[in-house]
Amino acid sequence: MNVRRPHISGIALAAVTAVGIGTLSACSSDSAAAGNTDKFDVVASFYPMAFLAEQIGGDHVKVTSLTEPGQEPHDLEISARQRAQLEDSDAALYLKGLQPSVDEAIGQSGLDTKIDAATLTKLEDHGDVEHDHEGEGEEAHSEEEGHALDPHVWLDPVKYAEIAKGVGTAFEKADPDHAADYKKNTEALVKKLGELNTEFADGLKDTRSKVFFTNHSAFGYLAERYGLTQEAITGVDPDSEPSPARMKELQKEARADGVTTVFYETLVSDKTAKTLADDAGLKTDVLDPLEGITDKSKGDDYFGVMEANLAALKTALGAQ
Repeated sequence: MNVRRPHISGIALAAVTAVGIGTLSACSSDSAAAGNTDKFDVVASFYPMAFLAEQIGGDHVKVTSLTEPGQEPHDLEISARQRAQLEDSDAALYLKGLQPSVDEAIGQSGLDTKIDAATLTKLEDHGDVEHDHEGEGEEAHSEEEGHALDPHVWLDPVKYAEIAKGVGTAFEKADPDHAADYKKNTEALVKKLGELNTEFADGLKDTRSKVFFTNHSAFGYLAERYGLTQEAITGVDPDSEPSPARMKELQKEARADGVTTVFYETLVSDKTAKTLADDAGLKTDVLDPLEGITDKSKGDDYFGVMEANLAALKTALGAQ
């Protein structure tokens, strides 16, 4: 059996944190019994990370997501079984600051390769909305004002492409036998994300309004990228309740900025969005933060859902 060992040179890259030198576990007896001796086993924290691992890894990886389809990732609590699964894997791919339970479990694990997507692009503070920070890790907050750094970078195709490049580099170093394929797959994914960015830029360039309302503030990076303004009913936490003052403020803004639509999402309740829409005489529609793919998703994968999001934004904003 050909047991892979991590390359120590270059592991100091931000993409990879080495916590010990030892053999990777892809050829353990359990995985051998499952026929996975040639697989690079990756545990991903939630859908956007799992999608990257699958696209970049191709046939060489076996990807398992810690967040089940339909489960709200912010609420995830890691089970003992999942902790054991982490220990038996070759790598973990996660986004520090989004899921405190995942951050803790991966930090305490003995994994050789830990890939934190938050280190592969620049997180920003979109903290101009109400947000309860209770229970979040310190890393999720900016030092200046105490706001949460926005983790929703995958909704900006440009930032997602930056992360993809870092993940590709990490895979190449952790599993050098398949480095050429990882490099090729990463380049193809980055190219496709570039094309998606062009579609969004062209589609949202000329619109009657630049303001859109969302259930929670997942779309700050997307708005910033394409010259739009996101107004969220709640903050980064989709389960927090807006104040009555916030609801009145949004009703006034809807009239002032020609807002037509309040967007809600598939994994959390639409009650607050529909209340605001009813009070302000607005329509409702889905803008998917892509935290998971379910039967309700308007697309089978990241690109399909992003295309649906673009179509919804063009309609709501009155694209010319």
